[in-house]
Amino acid sequence: MSWRMTAAECLAAAAALLLAVRVLVINRDEDVISASTGRGQYRISEVSEYASIYDCNGVRLNNRSVGYKVLINPNDLNSLKVLDYVTDMDAFNNGMKGNLPFLCPVEKEASDILPVFAKFTRTDDDQPAKHIIGYTADNEGVCGIEYAYSEFIHSNYEENEAVFSVNAVGGVLDGLYSEISVADELEAGVITTIDAEIQQICENAMEASGCEKGAIIVMDVKNGYIKACASYPEYNISALEESLDDSESPFINRAFSAYSVGSIFKLVTASAAIESGISSEFSYTCTGSIDVNGQIFNCHKWGGHGEIDMREAIESSCNPYFIALSEYIDSGKYLQTAKNFGFGQETVLCRGVVSESGYLPSEKELSVRAEKGNFSFGQGKLTAAPLQICRMTAAIANDGMCAEPKLIIGTRDRYGNVLEEKYKINKRVISYLTAKELQNFMVDVVNADNSRSRSYLVECAGKTSTAQTGRYDENGNEEMNCWFTGYFPVQNPKYAVTVLIENGISGNVSCGPVFKAVAEGITVAEKNKAAAK
Repeated sequence: MSWRMTAAECLAAAAALLLAVRVLVINRDEDVISASTGRGQYRISEVSEYASIYDCNGVRLNNRSVGYKVLINPNDLNSLKVLDYVTDMDAFNNGMKGNLPFLCPVEKEASDILPVFAKFTRTDDDQPAKHIIGYTADNEGVCGIEYAYSEFIHSNYEENEAVFSVNAVGGVLDGLYSEISVADELEAGVITTIDAEIQQICENAMEASGCEKGAIIVMDVKNGYIKACASYPEYNISALEESLDDSESPFINRAFSAYSVGSIFKLVTASAAIESGISSEFSYTCTGSIDVNGQIFNCHKWGGHGEIDMREAIESSCNPYFIALSEYIDSGKYLQTAKNFGFGQETVLCRGVVSESGYLPSEKELSVRAEKGNFSFGQGKLTAAPLQICRMTAAIANDGMCAEPKLIIGTRDRYGNVLEEKYKINKRVISYLTAKELQNFMVDVVNADNSRSRSYLVECAGKTSTAQTGRYDENGNEEMNCWFTGYFPVQNPKYAVTVLIENGISGNVSCGPVFKAVAEGITVAEKNKAAAK
């Protein structure tokens, strides 16, 4: 056999080498696009979409926007007909310099001329529930559900593919579009408890309030499903590095972060008292302050509230009353009541998505009367996350039955089969009668004359809180964590809502209107759905 190569053989070898180089370039350009040759064939493929993350009604929470790419053969004059629809002229011009088919971004209308492939955008700046869904980098989940279910998501995908016959020099033969496979819509995905419509209502309400830092969470009182969760400020998906350097820490999910609690904890104190056999008619005369072993605790009302019972103390949010009440509650029983509601315990919603435990004082710490006094109205060392507060509220609304907070319903494969997550059953944390008394207290709070949370569209119940932080601004004013937690409708409770706004004015002024907007928004949405059936 001669070692010499004919001119034709040299030409064929050079063409093969050139083709290999072009394939390598294509592979480097975009990790989701691949191209290969073999046995006279040239294959180009691109992932159309990976498994999506869905809300509880099957609405996509990501993969919501779609772009289109057309298959262009540089040697086919028909390719010029799509020029009016090309959205990336650099990609078009670079592709036309070669000899092999390529994918070029176009408007959808180009499908009337040449085969078009759909390409879903994984995340975008308008994505709802950013802190819950998370984001990807280098095609891998970094945080949120994208991280927790990254392996499942990336093992389920749909792919666009085209196979062309090529000659010895890499030219495409006739029958260019005879072997094209267009990706089907992928049904596989992670099914969450989030309701996209409720999520949007919450995000709209928080934005309308002008909230710069805070969170809102909505939970189904019966089953613990988290229907909405938003944290502010949000990070910018298209400029993650800028968000990383932002001093306001937009990557933190404030709905799952621990804060000073304040007066909403009076609901726990009232629960522990009633469960200990102390009547809600327990009375105390508030003079404007109370002395606990030499430490003076002042009431927010100058001159005090006079003689009041538990119901009036909740409505007026009288600190001295609850300090006095706490003296009659066994510390062990007191702490157990708080633990039953979920205080002092982290909540794992899925891998990497965890709500902080906060801080629950020990029985030894509560042996100090002043510390127990602070604890009685939610101050001192106590901290909790909005999710924990919402869980407590849901338990009260659900007649004392507490549901484990849930974020994931399950996963669905490409054939529509759903593998559901398994959760603990609801547990009773306070008696039915205790829950009913607390519900009545919370109705009074919302119906008070100065209430900013009262709605004439739906009857609601709730509790405000303005918690001291020990931090002061440049003018010497203490920064306050403002809260509102409540539920609706009163007669047949469905939703618990907790609002947190950092550096607000008060729970009533800053958070009450947000709660009202959410309650009314959900109520209107449900009425519209019912009317449409």
